[in-house]
Amino acid sequence: MSKDNNSYPVEISVVVPLYNEAESLPELQEWIAQVMTANNFTYEVIYVNDGSTDSSREVIDSLAEKYPQVHCVSFRRNYGKSPALNTGFARARGRVVITMDADLQDSPDEIPELYRMITEDGYDLVSGWKQKRYDPLSKTIPTKLFNATARRVSGIHNLHDFNCGLKAYRNVVVKHIEVYGDMHRYIPYLAKNAGFTRIGEKVVHHQARKYGKTKFGLDRFVNGYLDLATLWFTNKFGVKPMHFFGLLGSLMFILGFVAVVIVGAHKLWAMHTGAPYILVTDSPYFYIALTMMILGTQLFLAGFVGELVVRNSPRRNDYEIDAEY
Repeated sequence: MSKDNNSYPVEISVVVPLYNEAESLPELQEWIAQVMTANNFTYEVIYVNDGSTDSSREVIDSLAEKYPQVHCVSFRRNYGKSPALNTGFARARGRVVITMDADLQDSPDEIPELYRMITEDGYDLVSGWKQKRYDPLSKTIPTKLFNATARRVSGIHNLHDFNCGLKAYRNVVVKHIEVYGDMHRYIPYLAKNAGFTRIGEKVVHHQARKYGKTKFGLDRFVNGYLDLATLWFTNKFGVKPMHFFGLLGSLMFILGFVAVVIVGAHKLWAMHTGAPYILVTDSPYFYIALTMMILGTQLFLAGFVGELVVRNSPRRNDYEIDAEY
């Protein structure tokens, strides 16, 4: 245990993505410093300034002069929370990495217990659960539906709040996941897909926003479901696209072909028995069947092209290796 602890420059890296949070930063930094000092933690705080248009950059500069543990990465423009987290993860040097929002809704008092759950209980990732929230119903109800869907799709049934900003990770976890787009909502799912399955949860205190206003609208719920579908598909068929497109295309082509045969056989039988009949091309079923065959062929070819892309990917044989002797 001590060998693992000594292999990192600091015990805790706190990664704080932020956008226009100048008012809350001094109070947040002072709070973090008090918690770290009280628990004798060696630490660093990495503020990732996501293109703020207020004085956030200047405030962080002044904090860095007062606190040598403070580091800053400042984007030239606003990219989003996921790129900010990914940038912070790349620079985190601590044995345990803690993420929290800059708006003071996440309490630094939770850090010692999160650290203990990682280092002593053996979790790869611990996600906070704001069981009692100070948000309007227009936000809490969609959040509950969103989390229920995420649990079902991801198979991580013990998490109640996938999108809680307050999380703790083993350092190796953040170095083996890539957070892009808006995938910060699904970091536990990304970690699970990377082979880190010891995922826990801790009830954390949620504080009402003290300064500013939320940076997220209701569109995040729509985008969230689309991102979840993307993650599910890439995890299941990302390295074997033919298994999805080829199977679906083959089934559609076969059904269309069988339908064409049935339409043609029906006409031939009517001609044989002298019953009235219509031309095959006058039957709507013929065109439905033909469309199914065309779509089936296109899906099959999409799978084939996907396999060619995967085959030429430089990362096609990248595997998560946990240990090697």
